[in-house]
Amino acid sequence: MINTLKKIFGFGPGVNYSELVKEGALILDVRSKGEFAGGHIKGAVNIPVDALRNNLSKLKDKNHPIITCCASGMRSASAKNILKSNGYTQVYNGGGWSSLQNKI
Repeated sequence: MINTLKKIFGFGPGVNYSELVKEGALILDVRSKGEFAGGHIKGAVNIPVDALRNNLSKLKDKNHPIITCCASGMRSASAKNILKSNGYTQVYNGGGWSSLQNKI
C-alpha cells in the first residue's frame, strides 16, 4: 500500500532532482502567493494549484522538465496530474519545497 501511495503521489526511487535542475528543469511552486512570499526555492515559478489550469500558457514547452512542489506534497501531486493530463511529458512531484531544496 505504501508503494501504491508513493506511485500515486509521484514519490519513489529514480528521480535525481539535482540532475534535473542542472539540466534546466523548471521548479513550479503551486502554493498560494502568500506561502510563496514566506519562502521558496530560488528561481521557482509560483502558480497556485487552483489557478494552474488557467495559466498553462505560461508553461509553453510541454516537453521541458517540470518539478512541482508545495508545502507537503499533496498540492504538487495534484499539479502533476493536471500537467500530465494536459500533455506535459516530463513532470515530477518534488513534494514539499523545503525538502526539495535539500535534494537539489
